[in-house]
Order: sequence, then C-alpha cells, then structure tokens
Amino acid sequence: MSSSAVCPDGKPRCKWSLSAPDFIDYHDKEWGFPVSDDRILFEKICLEGFQSGLSWRTILAKREDFRIAFKNFEIEKVARYNTRSVEKLLTNEGIVRHRGKIEATINNAKKAIDLIEEKGSLATFFWHYEPDPSDVDPPQTVSVSKESTAISKELKKRGWKFVGPTTVFAFMQAMGLINDHVNGCCVREKVEEARNKFKRP
Repeated sequence: MSSSAVCPDGKPRCKWSLSAPDFIDYHDKEWGFPVSDDRILFEKICLEGFQSGLSWRTILAKREDFRIAFKNFEIEKVARYNTRSVEKLLTNEGIVRHRGKIEATINNAKKAIDLIEEKGSLATFFWHYEPDPSDVDPPQTVSVSKESTAISKELKKRGWKFVGPTTVFAFMQAMGLINDHVNGCCVREKVEEARNKFKRP
C-alpha cells in the first residue's frame, strides 16, 4: 500500500508529489479535486492519452504548449482541425509529436460533441460512473478499476481512441471521481470536503 511522505515544508503528501518540483503544486491544487467543467474534463482525458507510454512529468511540463496547440481544448474548435492541422502539430516541438495521439485528440473532440448531444454534458456521462466510496480499493494500490474498464469500453464503442482502462483510471483519479490521496496526505481531507460539497451533474 502506498503511504505518505514528509515534504520539505514539513507536510505529509502522496509520495509521487516528491518526484518533481512542479508536482507539489499540481498535487495540492488540482489532483483529485472534483471537476464538472466539460472543457477541463476533455483536456484531461486528452492529456492522459498523450501520456500513454510516457511520464506525467513530461506532459505537465508541456501542458501550456498543449493548450496553445489545441485552442485551450475547446471541444468544438478541436473538432474542426483537419489534415493540415495535424501536419502543423507534428512540427510543434512544444507538444508530444505523435501522429496517432494527435489524430485521436481531434477524433475524440468530434465524438465528445456527439456524447454531449446525447447526455447533455461530458460531466453527466463520466460522473455516472463514480464508484461508491465504500467499494474502492485502498488509495494508490491499483491502476485500473471496474469503473475505468466500463468507461473505456463505452468510449471505445462510441469511437474514442487512446482511452484504455489505465488511462481512464488516471483520469478518474485526477478529476476527483475517487479520492486517491493516501491516508495521512495533507490534501486528502481537503479533497474529501470538496467532494462532499460537489454538486454531481
């Protein structure tokens, strides 16, 4: 089981937050706090796809460049990207220049529009899969779950790409569908409070 580690400021946090200087801010202010904003949800599922086979540190360091390259991940804008857009992005040194992942992001934007038309929002779709807190594994002990597998299966059926169960689970951790901060982490209670106050879509 993963445990907490005392950081330079004397506060206990999830051990992974010590891996890189920019992780602590991300860990304290973003990771695990519940999100219902479709743009943010779309950005995160795309960035998790780009992370596939890489480290999150690489993606986080390039996040602002990704936002510029993909119009701040505004879904309808990304959906209008074309072949010329892909070729241009493949020359962008600020992002991960992987044709398959770039094309998947554009494809997923189009599929996201279809999903929003059907469900009302991406948030409504994703939060439908929120697990019962009493039925989740201990924090940071697994990399997939029955919910992440179910979401992955449904998204793939709808034509989404680079949304495997592990990618989706990382998305669920980050977007607050579960509180995966370890016991003893100074942020765990803050996330729990945020989840208790959060209005599910």
